[in-house]
Amino acid sequence: MSSRLHDLVVDTLGARIVGGELAAGDVMMAIDVESELGVSRSVVREAVRVLQSLGMVESVRRVGIRVLPEQSWTVFDPAVIRWRLASERRGAQLRSLTELRIAVEPAAADLAAVHAPGALAAEIAATAERMRAAGRTGDGAAFLELDIRFHALVLEASGNEMFASLADAIGEVLRGRTEHGLMPGRPHEDSMQLHVDVADAVLARDQAAARAAMERIMRRTAGELDAAWSGQPRSAAP
Repeated sequence: MSSRLHDLVVDTLGARIVGGELAAGDVMMAIDVESELGVSRSVVREAVRVLQSLGMVESVRRVGIRVLPEQSWTVFDPAVIRWRLASERRGAQLRSLTELRIAVEPAAADLAAVHAPGALAAEIAATAERMRAAGRTGDGAAFLELDIRFHALVLEASGNEMFASLADAIGEVLRGRTEHGLMPGRPHEDSMQLHVDVADAVLARDQAAARAAMERIMRRTAGELDAAWSGQPRSAAP
């Protein structure tokens, strides 16, 4: 129960901050949060610690819980990404993450073709084939989890720990696209083939082919999402 209440407070306050209901400089009082959400002081205290770790609030003695500006947020944290994707600025968050993916994932595929251990390269290939099988049978839930796994494996296989650390953020945006109805009803056959092409190139140690196939995946993703961010400002901040 206490864990659920803790998550309730974190998600409620986090979403309000990201959505702009609580703006930078606004001050909350712990007693007011306790009363509104029906939780104990200890639950509020722990939730505030989480939000502090994300750079979203600071606890000021004899003042209260002050909301911090977006520039201080931990923008790669999956929770922050999830709140942003649920806000009115969803398009701006999708654009910034997609641009990040365009910059990083082709490079990761290129490096994976050089550095992936044989077992990891084989796992990437097996995951791509399982993705295609799930997509063809219409098993959307399985396809999503395999898609998340595929991209995480490629990032890991790059041998670059900075790239690998982006796996959770990329997984969150893939989940968000599905939850918010921004994925095709069924995966396109050519998109699934591109994932297989990346895997085959990694197995073959073909850097250029791995990079090119992942680049095509990313450009296709950008094209599918272009309407979602059209007309939105560059920043995802409220």
